[in-house]
Amino acid sequence: MRIRWMLTVSAVSVFLEPQAAFAQQHQNPVVDLLAANKPVFGLYAPANRRVRPGQPAPPADSMKTPAQLALDAVAYKNGDFVFDGSMEGNFEGALPAWSEFAKGMQAAGMLQGKKFTHGLFVKTPEIAPDKAKAGERIAAQLNTGLTGVMFVGVESADEVKAGLNMMRFKSKGGSRPENVGDAPARWGMPEKEYKEKADVWPLNPKGELVNFTVVESKEGLAHVREIAAVKGIGVLFPGAGTLRGVFTTTDAAGKRTFDEKGWEDAIQQVLAACKEFKVACGFPATTADIEMRMKQGFSVFVIGWGEPGFKAVEMGKKAGGR
Repeated sequence: MRIRWMLTVSAVSVFLEPQAAFAQQHQNPVVDLLAANKPVFGLYAPANRRVRPGQPAPPADSMKTPAQLALDAVAYKNGDFVFDGSMEGNFEGALPAWSEFAKGMQAAGMLQGKKFTHGLFVKTPEIAPDKAKAGERIAAQLNTGLTGVMFVGVESADEVKAGLNMMRFKSKGGSRPENVGDAPARWGMPEKEYKEKADVWPLNPKGELVNFTVVESKEGLAHVREIAAVKGIGVLFPGAGTLRGVFTTTDAAGKRTFDEKGWEDAIQQVLAACKEFKVACGFPATTADIEMRMKQGFSVFVIGWGEPGFKAVEMGKKAGGR
């Protein structure tokens, strides 16, 4: 009888281990996945179809409000975070719509008790040209209730350090103003508690904010090892789309030539720096390449919204044992 009891206990323990591995200790689910070295899958926020010049406008009743789009985002349970890139090129124009979307995410049930069902990440415009302006933008974005910010076009370690400083309150050694906007309400807590939790992980092991950093130029590639060595980067990405343009040339006749080998070498250069400095490496994957990129060592993915994107997440989770 004793032997049978011990075997039963052992079987139960084995059964529970995978569940324990996914126990969420942080409010931001991305932090726990990164800390456990698990693959992470995020999708671009759902959006209305863009109307290109010369095309007819879609019917008015087919256009969704930010709140309705947020309902769609929360209803999709297979992703770990929702991502928006609209503020990289149009900060002032895109911030109000994003703010409404973030508010809608909360109303749609993104906050379950003290846990988020999805992290919220956005791109911020390049930091280097005007650091004072960059600090204002990052603070305004964080005040909408974000759990992470992506730095684009990074070309030096100092640029990353400055950006990380902008994500941290002065009480944590940073430069973020004390005004917190709607963020505490989005996180479901008083301002004092929010200020304790809204710090950069892994610089603060209890922090809930994650930084994504993107290298997407030859200058950035030249300094990628110094960039990857910066403490506080949560995920380092090669900017695969922008780098495709970097490795494309046009001759006098207007013929465009894509240097695929140079482009892939650049991607692998970023991955090598990630591995050397033990930082997670990200990639904008699709169904065509997510399994291959996972085998190479990429572990964090930003994927397009829609059925092809949902399929890519399914493939990635299966390949990653999730």
